[in-house]
Amino acid sequence: MQYSFTRYLAAKKTVDDRALNSRVFNQMKQAANQINPLRCLEIGAGVGTMLERLLEAGVFKQAIYLGLDSDPDNVHTSWQRLPAWGTAHGFEMDGTISKLVFRARPEVEVLASLQCVDVLEFCTLPAAQGAWDLLVAHAFLDLFDLPTALPRFLSLLRPGGLAYFTINFDGDTIFEPVIDPALDAQIIQLYHRSMDERIIDGQPSGDSRSGRRLFNLLRQNGMEISASGASDWVVYPGKDGYPGDEAYFLHHILYFVEQTLLHNPELDQDRLSAWLTIRHAQVERAELIYIAHQLDFLAAKTA
Repeated sequence: MQYSFTRYLAAKKTVDDRALNSRVFNQMKQAANQINPLRCLEIGAGVGTMLERLLEAGVFKQAIYLGLDSDPDNVHTSWQRLPAWGTAHGFEMDGTISKLVFRARPEVEVLASLQCVDVLEFCTLPAAQGAWDLLVAHAFLDLFDLPTALPRFLSLLRPGGLAYFTINFDGDTIFEPVIDPALDAQIIQLYHRSMDERIIDGQPSGDSRSGRRLFNLLRQNGMEISASGASDWVVYPGKDGYPGDEAYFLHHILYFVEQTLLHNPELDQDRLSAWLTIRHAQVERAELIYIAHQLDFLAAKTA
C-alpha cells in the first residue's frame, strides 16, 4: 500500500468529528460568536479540515483566519480542497488560491489565508505577538515539548483571547481484538515511549500524556480553563464496514506503528511484522477496533 499523509489527514476528519468534545466545542463557538470581527490563528492546520468544521458549524461571522503548517504538501492540499468544499457547502467563494473569501448571507464573511511556515518561527515575529482572538491547535500540541513550546504559542493571544486545543493524546491506545496480550502491551508501551523520547532538530518533541499535563501547564501560563473533556478516537466497523475512508485511516495508524518501531532492538522484528500483518488483515475484514484517549480544552488568557 502507498501511504499518503495528506490522505490520512483527510480520512481522519470523520474520526475527529465523532471524537471532538461537543460541550467544549459549543462553549468555544458561543464565546467566539461574541467577538466580531474575529482574528483566528490555527497552528498545524493540516489540510484545512478544522477550518471546514468551524465554517460549517457557524463559529465565524466576520473573521480573519490564518492557518499555518510547515508541510508544503498539506498547504497545497488545503488550497485544492477548500474552494470546492466552500462551494459545495453554500458559500460564495472569492479571492486567490492562497487567500480565500467565504461569504454566506446575511452576515458571514471569512477571509482565510494558508501559509507554509514553521510555527515556532512564526512565534518570533513581533507583529504576531498578542494579535489573535482565537488560537486553534488540533491534534498538534502532543508533537512538542510543551513546557517550552506552550508559552510561545500562548504569546500569540491577546489578553482575554481564547485557546481551543483539541485531540491532545493522553497515554492510552487500544487495539481489539487482542492478538497476544504480552506482545500487544509491549508494542503499545514502546510506541508511547517513542513519543516521550522523540528528538527533532536536537530538541525534545513530544509527550504521550500531553492531555493531562495541559491542565497545569495552561494555568501556569496565565490561562483560565473554561471547559475540558474527553475526545477519544473510537473507530469500529458497522454492518457496511468502516465509515468514509476510515479503513485507510487505520492502515495508516498501523504504518505509524511500523515506522516508529522498525529496528527497535527491544522488539523482535519478526514478531512485529507478523503482528502488523494480522492487524492489517483485520482492517481488510472490517474486524479491527481502535481507541485512543485524548482531551480537548478551551481556555482564556487572563493577562
